[in-house]
Amino acid sequence: MSEDGPSERNGGAIDCDVHLVVPSVEVLMPYLTDHWRAYIRETAFKGPTDTAYPRGAAVSGAQPGGDWREPAPDLAELRVAIFDSGDTELAILTCAYAVDGIRNPFAAAALASAVNDWQIEHWLEQDSRLRGSVVIPSQDPQLAAEEIARVGGHPGFVQVHLPVQSEALYGTRRYYPIYEAVLRHDLAIGIHFGGGAGNPPTAVGWPTYYAEAYVGMAAVFQSQLIGLVAEGAFDRFPTLRVVLIESGVSWLPPLLWRIDKEWKGLRREIPWVRRLPSEYVREHVRLTTAPFDAPPDPARIAA
Repeated sequence: MSEDGPSERNGGAIDCDVHLVVPSVEVLMPYLTDHWRAYIRETAFKGPTDTAYPRGAAVSGAQPGGDWREPAPDLAELRVAIFDSGDTELAILTCAYAVDGIRNPFAAAALASAVNDWQIEHWLEQDSRLRGSVVIPSQDPQLAAEEIARVGGHPGFVQVHLPVQSEALYGTRRYYPIYEAVLRHDLAIGIHFGGGAGNPPTAVGWPTYYAEAYVGMAAVFQSQLIGLVAEGAFDRFPTLRVVLIESGVSWLPPLLWRIDKEWKGLRREIPWVRRLPSEYVREHVRLTTAPFDAPPDPARIAA
């Protein structure tokens, strides 16, 4: 592979979800204008507070009384962890910096731009085996489209990151500017676990415990997938590619059975859905294998 830029694949595996953490807002300062640097200093802003992972939760392995934040990412360590076995050819970085939870859309857009420039300088241009996900202020689709236009042509970016919890279903027309920009740059949409939009993750309000939210996130993925099909996004954008990241997989077959059945009786309400919904999903959607919510005995899958 070329050392100075992305090259064609050689047939190895692709790690589709390598988490890239912005260790602190300070690392983004060089990529912000004077206005936003002053804004951050004067407001004591420390970064987005909404996160898919609770501070100090047992799953994080944090030490009692220690700093909850993850350590600054290290390129050398990542190379050892991902590439040294020789099985992985490419790795796609997922930077879930929750700008979607920032209510000032212009601040969100500025921070998204800073994160993307940081990704380019410190990661994508340091190892040709790395690919990136464009961070966007999804709460303002026009600003999001402008950011995609700004960096989407960089050969290291392969998808646009969208958190699965959002202000509205991604199939609705408000998000069309994002999809138009994505397709102009031949990118995919990566819908990832989590999000900071502020909406409850269930249709009946907020769960009490993170365990409930974590398990129930699969239902949010289902809602997004139903919306993309039923709202006609795949008809409007026939080359749109969507990846569901950290969604699990066991929920998909029964959902496809159900949506196909109901479409047959309700299709006149959504006449733009011209084929079985499952056909759109098979053509346009892929899922990552982690977390793979399979039964303990793999033979039960085939049973």
